[in-house]
Amino acid sequence: MNKRILLAEDDINLGTLLKNYLKVKNFDATLFTDGNSALKGFRSGSFDLCILDIMMPEMDGLTLANEVRKINPSVPVIFLTAKNQEEDVIEGFRKGADDYITKPFSMEELLYRIEAILRRSAGKTAGAPQENYTIGKYSFDPVNRILAYRDHSIRLTTKEAELLELLCRHRNEVLERNYALRTIWIDDNYFNARSMDVYITRLRKYLKKDPSVKILNVHGKGYKLLC
Repeated sequence: MNKRILLAEDDINLGTLLKNYLKVKNFDATLFTDGNSALKGFRSGSFDLCILDIMMPEMDGLTLANEVRKINPSVPVIFLTAKNQEEDVIEGFRKGADDYITKPFSMEELLYRIEAILRRSAGKTAGAPQENYTIGKYSFDPVNRILAYRDHSIRLTTKEAELLELLCRHRNEVLERNYALRTIWIDDNYFNARSMDVYITRLRKYLKKDPSVKILNVHGKGYKLLC
């Protein structure tokens, strides 16, 4: 079955171009031209990935992503953004976005990012994942992205789970920052580096119930998971 993509883009010409291109590449793409209609479409349908323009009428892409996350916390989200929307990109990552692409962009680049995210979402990351990790008093299932502490568990987003798994593979060692960026985000540019900082902060929050578990900053190098 073709993967279903929700496409929210208020520029009808660009939106139609993207929709047709994705269909040629065997994706089932549905186009919405404002945030409200996109949210209604998401509520009534089933989608494997969302591509959201940040600047849209009725409801902007950041607000839409927040609402989408309330319905399905694990659906991957890619933002379409203009070059002058740097802070919006960072805010998007705080809301759990998986990637962004800056206009103008090539269709091939967008396709590459979509395919990379869907592979990761399906658990096809590089290296065979261990079935379960013990992190202090926590247990972590990287395949199902479940982090559990006693009788409480949460399901992590794709990137949260990937980053925590990398930290677990390198526990008590330094996980080099650039290696993590290239492994998970593909590119070690400024925005992706800021995104990783956001995810590290979120992982620390999730793991704070066990004071013996720490994610340390190693200045100039990266991060170290101690447990």
